[in-house]
Amino acid sequence: MNRKTVCTLVVIVGLALCAAIKKIPATVGAAQAREQRDWPVYGGDPQDTRYSPLAQINRSNVGQLQLAWTYDTGETGEKGGLQTSPIIVRGVLYGYTPSQKVIALDAATGKLLWKFDSGIGGTEPARGLVYWSEDSATSGRILAGIMNYVYALDAATGEPIKTFGKDGRIDLREDLGRDPAKQSLALTSPGIVYRDLLIVGDLEPETLPAPPGDIRAYDVRSGKLRWTFHTIPRPGEFGYDTWPKDAWTYTGAANNWGGMALDPGRGIVYVPTGSAAFDFYGANRVGDDLFANCLIALDAATGKRIWHFQAVHHDLWDRDFPSPPTLVTIEHEGRKVDAVAQTSKQGFVFLFDRVTGQPLFPITNHPYPPSTVPGEVAAAGQPLPDKPAPYTRQLLTEDMLTTRTPEVHQWALEQFRKFRSEGQFVPFSAGKDTVIFPGFDGGAEWGGSAVDPETGILYVNANDLAWTGGLAEIKPGTSAVRALYLNRCGICHGENLAGSPPQFPSLIGVRNRRTSEEIVTLLRKGSGRMPAFTDLSDDQVSALVQYLTNGEAREIANAAAAAPGMTYSFTGYKRFLDPEGYPAVAPPWGTLNAIDLNTGDYAWKIPFGEYPELAAKGMRNTGTENYGGPVVTAGGLVFIGATSYDRKMHAYDKRTGKLLWEATLPFAGNATPATYEIDGRQYVVIAAGGGRPRGAPAGGSYVAFALPR
Repeated sequence: MNRKTVCTLVVIVGLALCAAIKKIPATVGAAQAREQRDWPVYGGDPQDTRYSPLAQINRSNVGQLQLAWTYDTGETGEKGGLQTSPIIVRGVLYGYTPSQKVIALDAATGKLLWKFDSGIGGTEPARGLVYWSEDSATSGRILAGIMNYVYALDAATGEPIKTFGKDGRIDLREDLGRDPAKQSLALTSPGIVYRDLLIVGDLEPETLPAPPGDIRAYDVRSGKLRWTFHTIPRPGEFGYDTWPKDAWTYTGAANNWGGMALDPGRGIVYVPTGSAAFDFYGANRVGDDLFANCLIALDAATGKRIWHFQAVHHDLWDRDFPSPPTLVTIEHEGRKVDAVAQTSKQGFVFLFDRVTGQPLFPITNHPYPPSTVPGEVAAAGQPLPDKPAPYTRQLLTEDMLTTRTPEVHQWALEQFRKFRSEGQFVPFSAGKDTVIFPGFDGGAEWGGSAVDPETGILYVNANDLAWTGGLAEIKPGTSAVRALYLNRCGICHGENLAGSPPQFPSLIGVRNRRTSEEIVTLLRKGSGRMPAFTDLSDDQVSALVQYLTNGEAREIANAAAAAPGMTYSFTGYKRFLDPEGYPAVAPPWGTLNAIDLNTGDYAWKIPFGEYPELAAKGMRNTGTENYGGPVVTAGGLVFIGATSYDRKMHAYDKRTGKLLWEATLPFAGNATPATYEIDGRQYVVIAAGGGRPRGAPAGGSYVAFALPR
């Protein structure tokens, strides 16, 4: 490439940095250092393939894997959780603790080299970091998202680089065209670097008010904003006519929270986006709502749109694109095509020519029924690919209910007959719950997919559970405090405070578990999936606390704090579970899938995960909820943790799906692993934090495996 400045993601830090952090002994020469094989980018490489060319660990010897080292952060992970896929650069592993302290470890031993504590107690999951350096002779920097800030840290010492932003950090609440103090957002999935630009999205609330989901690029040296792409178009911008006239001033989200992929040679960044807020009732955003629920190809240098595809028009079901796309070259109709594959919550893989945006398998527009809720105008149709076939079930029927025992089957049948179950994209109604299958957590989730460039096979794990939800009218005469609760809290905790435990806890009797001061802190700072309600006045927070603890509160003004026309609230996320807490549908409840992108056909599909107590009774291979993604290697293996209940780390034969090795982790590995080589030894490492679903054992450890010496 003919560039005045060449900056690369796969960065060689050099022996000067290594000596500074005392990682590589003086006896290790430059030749040995160059032979080290890193995992320098979230997703393994800018293309987010999750592929490693390492083959020391392979089908023939993976059964001999043993524990190489562990590092215990000493934190419980109960708030944000530990969902980090670490990066490894020149023998140093960079990651997070559950409270978003940044750490550097000796990747061969797990020894702590440095730790950076910003003083901010992170309450959101942090899934990865970014590494950048000027050139091979210059010390690099770590770009770390900590809640709404991005810090630039010296990779050798962990000290903030004061010339970046203000005293070493930038605040992502700024530069959005709205009052920064009232914006609630966090950087959970890392950004991506192109040349000297850090390109980022962010996590935002599902409710209103929410910030706009702008995609922004910052100068990696100075922290100055270089370009912005408005995912909610402003007057005169492409897509503006797909929203109400003034929607850009009051709507929010349409954000990239799952991460991005980059074609460095072409300078194209691929950005998947989520739904617009409010997620489940869109009377104030009638229209297709570009660029929500899109895969957008942007010029990485300027932020200009090249092409886009919208998977869900006027989303009413929270069908975000939940993870980075994957770039791969495949054989299609007798020719090689540089493609981009995007998985979805609804269980489909969309495959496009990455240059033109043309679909490589036909996409058909399917008609769906209109909404029956006043003010709502659902899209008349939605696009679905003809191939590959979905990796999750699409329509829940009576014959698919659990048969775990005759009693729970009868219970499930009685409950099911109270629901509306008509498949994908049926608008919610008031007074009767609608089945969402697969559920709100997918299908695919943030863990992402891996692709084998040797074969063009994509590996993706999926949840296959049913959830339900509905709408409730905020009737005239509803108290302002009650309306405030419904608009802000009801989406997760339900209209009657009952929640959907264990994932969404009940608030009934919360005064017996939390002090008023603790509730105020939660409302102000958020926790886990709960956003920080930074825009609420002290009066509103006080009234909410009274409502939650006493069931009543003094009246306040303007409590709803929502956009005009929002007269319906969501009744709450509800997983369809039997009385003992197991899925009320028949297995598999989670799967691991291998899809040949050349043909659109499946190479294999297996149940993924077990409940140990059910397995002990002979009910094995049920599959379970799983969070975190796979890694595929030239050694013929797929490595993945992810399973929430059995806490296993697994290695599968990538050709057949046969389980070749597994190990029990101290906590569930709800993260994507990484693999790397140091001094001729290959390692596989995963962050084990657990805590999902809520109430499961939680901690904060990094666990590395290798072959015996």
